[in-house]
Amino acid sequence: MNNTSINYTHDHVFLGSAHDENAKRTLWVVALTVVMMIGEITAGYITGSMALLADGFHMATHAGALGIAAAAYAYAKRHASSQRYSFGTGKVGELGGFASALILGLVSLAIGVESVMRLLQPTQVQFGTATLIAIAGLIVNIISALLLGHGHDHDDHDPHAHHGNDNNLQSAYIHVIADALTSVLAIAALLAGRYLGWVWLDPVMGIVGALVIARWAWTLMGVTAGVLLDQTDAHVAEEIRELVEKPGDATITDLHVWRVGPQAHAAIVSVVGKVSTNADNIRERLRLVHEISHLTVEFRSG
Repeated sequence: MNNTSINYTHDHVFLGSAHDENAKRTLWVVALTVVMMIGEITAGYITGSMALLADGFHMATHAGALGIAAAAYAYAKRHASSQRYSFGTGKVGELGGFASALILGLVSLAIGVESVMRLLQPTQVQFGTATLIAIAGLIVNIISALLLGHGHDHDDHDPHAHHGNDNNLQSAYIHVIADALTSVLAIAALLAGRYLGWVWLDPVMGIVGALVIARWAWTLMGVTAGVLLDQTDAHVAEEIRELVEKPGDATITDLHVWRVGPQAHAAIVSVVGKVSTNADNIRERLRLVHEISHLTVEFRSG
């Protein structure tokens, strides 16, 4: 008699492969952001620069958003094996990313409103000091971007390109890039104001920055919301249909495919097929779909 037992149980830990590493990078960026935030806000008030002040407050809200990202990593790790979550905590990062995107959108609105007010009511700006602080802020942003971007392909850092990546890290990266953008715009405006007398360019750059940041926020909200609402992954679903459905052999009657983690998908496949086909056979066909980490197959002969 064969006493070998088969273990049919499995866990639901769908955290990204670089979860711990990304968490550490995010914490470093939070620390850098907080230090620079204090410096820019203080300098913005002292020098009277709207572009610099906007960058400082922008960085302040980013510090909060990056803090959310760091907290999401910690929570997902701590509760990864909790029975409270049917499919684990792989999507906690998406929730953090959505919250960060929402904050990013509110920041862009605040910067836009304040910039318009400064455009209508110009104030005196100490261009020299403000420029030096803005340059320091840009350097911090570059260091932060390198910390968050190390080890990933260039295309993955495009704010408008979202593949199967960690959207929690993606949101943190976009916050840093947005900070870098506002720093660059602030530097350009301050230099133009100092050497060309274009004082009006300072608030105008604030408006431009607000519009670009708002677009990034909207894109990130759309991506993370899709994951949180279990949006069907069309590519994986199509691959499943191609492998399972065969004329006169098997037909899919119900199919659900959704993301449960940065690099993990779950699928529920209901199939009607010939008596000679069975659930194990369907599972074997789907071994080629590497994106699926949790598969449920329902088979009926017909």
